[in-house]
Amino acid sequence: MKQPNLKSIQQGLLLCMLYLITPCSIIHAKVIEKITIDSLIKKQPNAAFIKIKDALNKALSQNDSISAANCYLYLAELFYYQAAYPQAVDYYYKADRIFRKSNDLSNLAKTVNKTGEAYYYSKQYEISLTKFQEGLALYKRLNNPGGIAESYGLIGQTYEKSGKYAQAMKYQQLALKEFHKTKDKTGIAKIYENLGSIYEDEPKMDSALKYYNLALNLNKANSNDLAQIEIINNIGDVYRKTGGYNEALGYTRKAAQMALAMNDQYQLSSAYRDLSKNFDLMKRYDSAYHYSELGRNIFLRIFTEDTNKQMALLQTLFEIQQKDSAITGFEKEKKANQFIIVSVVLIVILLGLLAASIFSRQRLKIRNEQQLNAQNHALYLAQKDAIEAELELKGKELTSNTLHVIQSNQFLEELRTELEEMIKDDKRDQKKRLQQIVTKINQSTSRDKHWKEFSSLFEQIHHSFFDNLKKYSEELTASDLRLVALIKMNLNSKDMATLFGISQDSLRVARYRLRKKLDIPQGENLSTFIQTL
Repeated sequence: MKQPNLKSIQQGLLLCMLYLITPCSIIHAKVIEKITIDSLIKKQPNAAFIKIKDALNKALSQNDSISAANCYLYLAELFYYQAAYPQAVDYYYKADRIFRKSNDLSNLAKTVNKTGEAYYYSKQYEISLTKFQEGLALYKRLNNPGGIAESYGLIGQTYEKSGKYAQAMKYQQLALKEFHKTKDKTGIAKIYENLGSIYEDEPKMDSALKYYNLALNLNKANSNDLAQIEIINNIGDVYRKTGGYNEALGYTRKAAQMALAMNDQYQLSSAYRDLSKNFDLMKRYDSAYHYSELGRNIFLRIFTEDTNKQMALLQTLFEIQQKDSAITGFEKEKKANQFIIVSVVLIVILLGLLAASIFSRQRLKIRNEQQLNAQNHALYLAQKDAIEAELELKGKELTSNTLHVIQSNQFLEELRTELEEMIKDDKRDQKKRLQQIVTKINQSTSRDKHWKEFSSLFEQIHHSFFDNLKKYSEELTASDLRLVALIKMNLNSKDMATLFGISQDSLRVARYRLRKKLDIPQGENLSTFIQTL
């Protein structure tokens, strides 16, 4: 299963929109309709996110769980097609919980399979296989042949990616049988293409060519030009791998022409790279270099555009989360202030009654003094509860701040890893360009602002903690204080390493040096020592 190209992304998300708008309530339909296809798919996924989030907030405020579930699916699809798979999975699971609770098996089955695809593209094949098998079981309960066929195909593709070709072949054949029952020519063509891919991997090139041609003929009959491009390119690959360079050139050039006519930059880049490989094998090095450069330039342009869209979308998500946190904090603070005002008014009234009682009934002086003490104690407890509520709020803000830094750094670390792998495989001038991107990403992982916010919240919750800590050592650096704060919060080593942007081995060294500075006796646990401060 190849990464979805731009055209298939657009078509898939459009189909998802048409499916989701129907169950999404009429109240929210006007909001969703304002999200144009261009802004949603091509130009402004961040603007689409804001509009869908508004619709979601309305659904939640009205306890409309089904509309909320469908809005969660909107958000999941947006992140999925921006390749932000962890965020997509999070929203898929939110929709999943609602569909399970309402026993909506049809929507649940679709959501489970989409969750599996998000795990698949993030290369978590074992989890994705479990999800596809769960989707298959649900579709069997629903007696849905189309869903059963789709699930079989997804399971087969996952086995192929894991190198288990026998199991992959078994499930693709099962999928083909189900698609034949439903007479779904598009589904049949896709399974033919999958079978060709398995044979190409084994390699059994004659069989691969057979199934690719079957898929191509079906797609021609269905006028599916987009699907034809990839299959024609695959046929060119088969001829190139078997030494038929001239035949390979014909097919690959045709794929490039079709991609150019349809403005499919992903497929055009792929075709140019294949032409470069073919000319290189034919020892026509000038042509090989020419097409390599064309493919590389398209790839860099697509990569830059996709990265900018992803960063804009994630920035919008971050800003909305900050806004939501601020609103929640304001509402809680308002409730706390109201509670204090009511308490003060109540105390004033009680004091007035107490004064009147003293003037009118001197003999009850002792009893009234006891009542006053009791009321003062109640006020103390009320104020104490209000302070504890405020500290709890600050603790949640601190946790939210910390989790966001972890999420941001994990995202950048994954992106940096992918770029570093690309650097190992490409030419030197491309390596230089990609290395510059890696450097920018490294520079963007600066966490001074987040650490400043973190320190402010931490000190509000743990008063005088750092002052007590410095009694044990005056040599503690800013990094040492940050490490101590994270240990105080009981964060695990993996998350602490992510926050600092270092390996877990480097984190162990940092903990060892901290023990030395604090002069902690051997055998005494560092975390236990810090928790007692």
